[in-house]
Amino acid sequence: MMRAGRLLKASTSVLTLALAVTLVVLIVGCGGRSAGTASPSSGAGAGVEVTKIAVITPEKANDYGWNQQAVAGAEAAAAAAGVECIVQDGAGYGDITPIMNQLAGDDPQLIFPWASGYNTVAPQVAQQARIAVTVNDAGSDSANVPGLVNDVETNSQNGAYLAGILAARTTSTGTVAIVASAEDLNWSKMAGGFVAGARSVTGGIRILYAQIGQAAYADAAGGKRVTASAISGGADVVFGMGDGSSFGMMQAVETATPPKGADKVWFIDVIGDKSPLDKKGVYLSSVVWDFTPIMSEAIKQVEAGTFGTATYWLNLDSGMSLLRTRFIPADVWVQIETAEKGIVEGSITVPVMKSSKAVKAMIASGE
Repeated sequence: MMRAGRLLKASTSVLTLALAVTLVVLIVGCGGRSAGTASPSSGAGAGVEVTKIAVITPEKANDYGWNQQAVAGAEAAAAAAGVECIVQDGAGYGDITPIMNQLAGDDPQLIFPWASGYNTVAPQVAQQARIAVTVNDAGSDSANVPGLVNDVETNSQNGAYLAGILAARTTSTGTVAIVASAEDLNWSKMAGGFVAGARSVTGGIRILYAQIGQAAYADAAGGKRVTASAISGGADVVFGMGDGSSFGMMQAVETATPPKGADKVWFIDVIGDKSPLDKKGVYLSSVVWDFTPIMSEAIKQVEAGTFGTATYWLNLDSGMSLLRTRFIPADVWVQIETAEKGIVEGSITVPVMKSSKAVKAMIASGE
């Protein structure tokens, strides 16, 4: 309309042409895909050109874990698609409605509110602002809303199965430990996968399980204390799931006196890669989660009009992998690769534990 106004002021002799241009602009404006807030209002099939995305994380994106991987994935996906990426990290675990509303005002076509605690607010803002959003661990397909909401789930147990094989092949004491920061669905799935992987190598392996708290994700001091206790119980390989608390876990491993029968203690991490921080040579591996493939797919589906029609799954063939470090022998890595192939092809099925109670029962059963 601004363009048509300038034409009218330029000359009354071209009034007819100006009106025609105005009509064309109105038609394109109604039928085009350029307006950010005119996103998936009509559901699947109504593709929207993506020029801007946003990501929200509860903690700062410097944890070499969940938050950093989310921001890195969003930025990489945005760069690949040639779109802008707005980062809002350190948003906390409370009500992010003000943050969501503020971001909506910046007209992104897609927002990644990257915490399961945001699963109530995010769909509400999606409905109000007509902006596509993702949710995390919200119950698979039942959470999807065509054009507006798409669930992201993980088969995290599969990556942890490989870590369990590595731990069983590495331990000298015959005892390994799982240290979790919280009562968390993914931690439980990974713990169960780790147990299954370790026992696929050595059925009689001793497995300790310890949890720092109900939601001690950032409790580094607690991570150090609980991990030290597990090591004193004989564990020479620690599988730590913690976000910020994992820094304390790693510190406990670095400063530990190895238990009887072991020359050193090893640490296996999750989600990110802290190997650049490893000054003591104890960082054996990590079950890395790269969210770039999922986030890239989300951008493509918003544009194609298929967003919100099928759950995204992080798996061994879609962003999840076991990090290979210089400490892993070649023959052990071959065994891990063989198992990975079996999982992807379906010849190996990894059990899914959904609570710490279920994990403890699995450990106690010896199966």
